[in-house]
Amino acid sequence: MSTNAEQPVEKRSFRRFKDGEHAWKDLRQKIFSADHSHKCPTYIQSSPPCQASCPSGEDIRGYLNIARGIEKPPAGMPWQEYAWRRLTQANPFPSVMGRVCPAPCESGCNRNALEDHVGINSVEHFLGEYANAQGLKFVKPDNSTGRKVAVIGGGPAGLSAAYQLALKGHAVTIFDEHEHLGGMMRYGIPGFRTPREVLDQEIARILELGVQARLKCRVGTDVTLEDLRRDFDAVFLGMGAQAGRALPVQDGAAPNVVTATAFLRAFNDGRLRHVGKRVVVVGGGDTSIDVATVARRLGHLENSSPTDLEGAIAGRMAHDVADISARQGADVVLTSVFAIDKMQANRHEIEQALAEGIAIRGGLVPIGIVKGADGRATALRVAQCEAKMAGGKLEIKVVEGTEEDIPADLIVSAIGQSVDFTGLEQFDNGRGGVSAERSYQVQGQPGVFAGGDVLRPHLLTTAIGHGAIAADGIDRFLAGEEIGKRPKIDVHVFDLMRKYAERGLPLTRIDEPTHGTDRSTGAIHNYDNRSDRYVIPHKELFLGHFGYATRNKRRFVTLTREEALGNFQERIEPLDEAQAVAEAKRCMSCGQCFECDNCVVYCPQTAVKRVPKKEATTGRYVYTDYDRCIGCHVCADVCPTGYIQMGLGE
Repeated sequence: MSTNAEQPVEKRSFRRFKDGEHAWKDLRQKIFSADHSHKCPTYIQSSPPCQASCPSGEDIRGYLNIARGIEKPPAGMPWQEYAWRRLTQANPFPSVMGRVCPAPCESGCNRNALEDHVGINSVEHFLGEYANAQGLKFVKPDNSTGRKVAVIGGGPAGLSAAYQLALKGHAVTIFDEHEHLGGMMRYGIPGFRTPREVLDQEIARILELGVQARLKCRVGTDVTLEDLRRDFDAVFLGMGAQAGRALPVQDGAAPNVVTATAFLRAFNDGRLRHVGKRVVVVGGGDTSIDVATVARRLGHLENSSPTDLEGAIAGRMAHDVADISARQGADVVLTSVFAIDKMQANRHEIEQALAEGIAIRGGLVPIGIVKGADGRATALRVAQCEAKMAGGKLEIKVVEGTEEDIPADLIVSAIGQSVDFTGLEQFDNGRGGVSAERSYQVQGQPGVFAGGDVLRPHLLTTAIGHGAIAADGIDRFLAGEEIGKRPKIDVHVFDLMRKYAERGLPLTRIDEPTHGTDRSTGAIHNYDNRSDRYVIPHKELFLGHFGYATRNKRRFVTLTREEALGNFQERIEPLDEAQAVAEAKRCMSCGQCFECDNCVVYCPQTAVKRVPKKEATTGRYVYTDYDRCIGCHVCADVCPTGYIQMGLGE
């Protein structure tokens, strides 16, 4: 979930200058000569930090501006659909990601410097739910390229790559060893966080583009890589990292010591119906919270055999005794090497887990397993520690003499995941992953691309972004073009050129300094799109323009210890339409004009004017008459979004 812990929000006031200030702090801005300046207003489209922080590269500012009514949809199309289509240019899973993404976009939001971030994730959730309710479909391309691509793995990376490739007209076949598509979205996240009907609906949209799926088919054993190279023009490696990491302790193997991926897979497959009375989870990330909350909901059975749950997790049996026996709550302890306030898990999820009676103990490192005569673990031995990241590596200092044993009937290791390279050993870089170039083409393997956890285990939204980037590289490879380097910031941004084309406006892009471009109807004068390389910070905005506006928050159902037992209902409710629109209006449209009229109203020379309605489009609302402009900087000073900047001219 993305909602942050409740914190008091301080109201602030921002002004560009204080009373009595008349001098520029930066002398580079002071290029005045009598009644004119060598600086003039320029119109610079920049990338907002929300977009730059989004691993899947969504045009966040774009769909928020649609929701707030600044950018109008085509005739006959509801704004919700238009916004959804803009969002899904980058991410085909808004309903899923609107629920489970930790929303790094919100951490980057410039409005945090004013009061509180925009609820981007909640608007995404609303749009995804609208699309599902209306049965919206993706639009198939008109033409087929005749080229075929094999996608190994049907998780977020593989599905994202398949989606983008299908939109480009390529024939795509997904190979997945599971019974259903979805990868970690299905087998690594419990259903009360990602309802299966929602996931199925968003996957079905991708398949309806003509994407084929071969399920229960493992590449490397059932099908060889040589078969794929023979039958397909390119290959994408997106098999994920679905093998869990064991506890790094000596003699840590025991029947009731399992990995988080095995635990969650057994639960999501329906095999695991109960756990032991005492469960200890080792981790600190979102996956460990998922394991702990699932264990609380499953509870334990007084008269069950310990081998029942172990067999269910191993996949050897389908356990159904919970349906006929009385279930009781399990005592769940989650340990982390970091203090609670430094844990990687989402803050809101930590608070929910604590409310449900899960004991979270920070600053503890596992140092051993205590076993009984039968070889089963009876406790996890831990010690207090000091942990920190140094040079990208985790350093743990154990505090001697602080050892203790935490009793356990089941121990779950949620400390990370690894890739199963069986049959695909040639891609193992020796560090448990695949090495790829910046375009995500595998090093030394032309036509083979990779993305998702095989490159670097991270967020679901990161895997979705990898799939889209790799799809672009595959498309260029199939066209015989040089793949080239990716831009520093993702490519799914507002495109002013496209808006001109939609309006049927003539356009000749003038990149060289040219006199009189403010009078030419066939040019965008003094405009530069720097979205691919420049992220605009809050210091470039006029924050004084924006008033205080409370964030519209989604309702979360918080359960008690007793209520959590057996409760697998979804805990999050989407915003309604009015709330979604109100939240979108809190967006400050960083780096792009949102038609506030400040520059027109405050220009002392009436040099800044509105573009005539028949020539105007979203993102091109004003222009400058340079015969009147004296370079006074007022328009740039009062521009809330930082879209107007002062550049050197003649």
